[in-house]
Amino acid sequence: MSGFWSTWVMVLACVTAGISLFLFVWGITMRIPTYKDGTTGHAWAHGVLREGVRPLPIWWMAVSLGAFLFAAVYLYRYPGFGSFGGKLAWTSKGEHQSAAAANGTLVEARVAGWRSLGIDQLATDSGAVSIGHRVYLDNCAACHGRAGHGNRTIGAPDLTDADWLYGGDSDTILASILDGRNGMMPPQGEALGHAGVNAVASYVVSQSGTLAPPDQVAAGKVHFETVCVACHGPDGRGNPQLGAPNLFDKAWLYGGDITSVVNTVRDGRSGVMPAWRHRLDQDEVRLVAAWVVAQGARKAAP
Repeated sequence: MSGFWSTWVMVLACVTAGISLFLFVWGITMRIPTYKDGTTGHAWAHGVLREGVRPLPIWWMAVSLGAFLFAAVYLYRYPGFGSFGGKLAWTSKGEHQSAAAANGTLVEARVAGWRSLGIDQLATDSGAVSIGHRVYLDNCAACHGRAGHGNRTIGAPDLTDADWLYGGDSDTILASILDGRNGMMPPQGEALGHAGVNAVASYVVSQSGTLAPPDQVAAGKVHFETVCVACHGPDGRGNPQLGAPNLFDKAWLYGGDITSVVNTVRDGRSGVMPAWRHRLDQDEVRLVAAWVVAQGARKAAP
């Protein structure tokens, strides 16, 4: 704090305290002239109501005096009087660092025993899964939802099913969280034309159980085997190496209705999973991965 502002704060504090103390003392010691009946002579309602004068209550004076004493002690012990740091040399930064260090000690004691466990083992530990869920909520739920069911509007995948773009083993999940992913479906509208796009979309949705015109499905199959197999494979089951999704199941990133699939084929899609390496430490990433694995295990159990 500069000298000017430090002086300004001290002057403001002294003036405010001085005026308040003056009013306190004045309110206790001043005497208002009254008649023998204890009133000032002011009357309302044709003399029915008359203004009286009573001394200030003892409790009010005690509370006010206590407030002045508290303020004086506070300004002596803590910062608040210009650049004076207070007798205790307390700072909010120091308080935060102390609290963070204490919390770090507690966290370290809690996670130290989990570092020797694999992700699949962590996924069976209710304590690890609970903390992993909290880290997930703070960092991942904005895109994938609180329960991990994804968001088709932005192409965030469901993390609780058995469908994986890049693989669902623990090492792959850790890599996805740490380094992120960049997925792109190139637009095929120009290559296929309007009719070709509709035909491919019809073929794709038909493989996941949606009814489509047989002639469109047949034409779409030809286009698919010519244009789409390079990424999605001849059986349409996708390619984890490229992050190309399985097109013949019932899991959809952007929606499985015919309109959504037409839009995807014609205009393409571009999805980004940001890297969390610089925000989350290794322990936090492992706990999030354990929570994700645990959700899949719960679904598979029944």
